[in-house]
Amino acid sequence: MKVSRRALLALTGAATASSMFGFRAMAASKGTIGIAMPTKSSARWIADGDNMVKQFEAAGYATDLQYAENDIPNQLAQIENMITKGVKALIIAAIDGTTLSNALDNAAAAGIKVIAYDRLIRDTGSVDFYTTFDNFKVGVQQANSLVAGLKERFGDVKPWNVELFGGSPDDNNAGFFYNGAMSVLQPMIDSKDIVIPSGQMGMDVVGTLRWDGAVAQARMDNLLSSNYADKKLNGALSPYDGLSIGILSSCKGVGYGSGDLKMPIVTGQDCEIPSIKSIIAGEQYSSIFKDTRNLAKVTVALVDAALSGGTPEINDTTTYNNGVKVVPSYLLESEPVDVTNYEAILVTGGYYTADQLK
Repeated sequence: MKVSRRALLALTGAATASSMFGFRAMAASKGTIGIAMPTKSSARWIADGDNMVKQFEAAGYATDLQYAENDIPNQLAQIENMITKGVKALIIAAIDGTTLSNALDNAAAAGIKVIAYDRLIRDTGSVDFYTTFDNFKVGVQQANSLVAGLKERFGDVKPWNVELFGGSPDDNNAGFFYNGAMSVLQPMIDSKDIVIPSGQMGMDVVGTLRWDGAVAQARMDNLLSSNYADKKLNGALSPYDGLSIGILSSCKGVGYGSGDLKMPIVTGQDCEIPSIKSIIAGEQYSSIFKDTRNLAKVTVALVDAALSGGTPEINDTTTYNNGVKVVPSYLLESEPVDVTNYEAILVTGGYYTADQLK
């Protein structure tokens, strides 16, 4: 029987569609993973979500990725909806790690694995694992970079005038970043090599709710106007690039970086594109690179092992007590990035293209 070209194309198309449908069905055969991210206002969370979707789907899972835009009730509702829909596991980067206990108890009762992703979920026994970076070490790296920059830009003329910024008090990581940094800086404050002209110290004072760069900028405006009429700011400890950009904007607004008024040394974290461009331009001094591709890879492997009856790989069983239990964790390593090595780490490493940083 002779088959017309049109009929043949139709049959081919149907077969292709059937094949694609079969592939998608097979790809989702292991069930659905719920991924609850805090916000799209930070590029790193977008990268985290995208990386996990790609890697979970490659491992045979469907995904439900939701962003809560830093709205706690919204994130809670998203998680509750994922539980109702019967996801196999929940990956949660919590906005406020103290507000999810009841929902996660429901998840545990339904046999759903819960993984705290880069932000520890507190005050509940219904968290199975935690995947993150060594956050105390991140703080140490930020402080070491700050001190290196102070020596490079201002020499041995001491004391150096420094102000401290912390992350969001409701993010458990913020305390680790701050404490890690202060393990380096406090001895230098005690020896008077570093002074804090504002006197503002401690996470209860220097924390920045929701990691808001505008809040950091407004606080730096106040610090400069109140404490630097007759002295110069030499450095600012900033735990996150979004805060760093706000701090730098405040400094540039009163003349730092022009004439003979040197830009203060400002640290950061996450290697967001605006901050890397700022580093290249000689403004922000450094950032800390946390490769979210590797964090996603570790998380996907851990979940897959847990759901398939294997043994999830963890490397820390002592550090992260959430108030109810020590959560088994996998900690990854971070890397300081500055103008001397950003190209090798970020471009050669394939995280960004050179064009993205122009």
